[in-house]
Amino acid sequence: MPLTVQERQEFLAQPHVAAFSVAAGAARGPLTVPIWYQYQPGGEVWILTGPESQKMRYLRETGRFSLMVQQVEPTVRYVSVEGPVVRTAPMTDALHREMAARYLPAESVDAYLKAAEAYGEQVAVYLRPEHWLSADLGDPSTL
Repeated sequence: MPLTVQERQEFLAQPHVAAFSVAAGAARGPLTVPIWYQYQPGGEVWILTGPESQKMRYLRETGRFSLMVQQVEPTVRYVSVEGPVVRTAPMTDALHREMAARYLPAESVDAYLKAAEAYGEQVAVYLRPEHWLSADLGDPSTL
């Protein structure tokens, strides 16, 4: 069963690790990698990446990307969202802390941020959700 608009937005707002996909050219399949993301229901989705990363190069070429998140317990459920990049902005300390705090225990955030300095410059890339796919397939033990 497809999820309602509210259900899919609430599900996407949870801190799942997403599968990020962006077209990689006519002779290749899409670039697909795991990624952290941030989303509030009704808003834009945003990710962090290097300004010269492979992801960012493809994003500049295509202007669009997709995210897919899933869970297998207590039910098999997924949400996929696709849309245009609406803006990019330099990553700030506040954005980086927000993203890290979404995924890591509070006591690990400062150490992660210190270690992440080695990643170099990052940018926030914002997507306007345009196309959604979702389903709740139910309890896996009954499938």
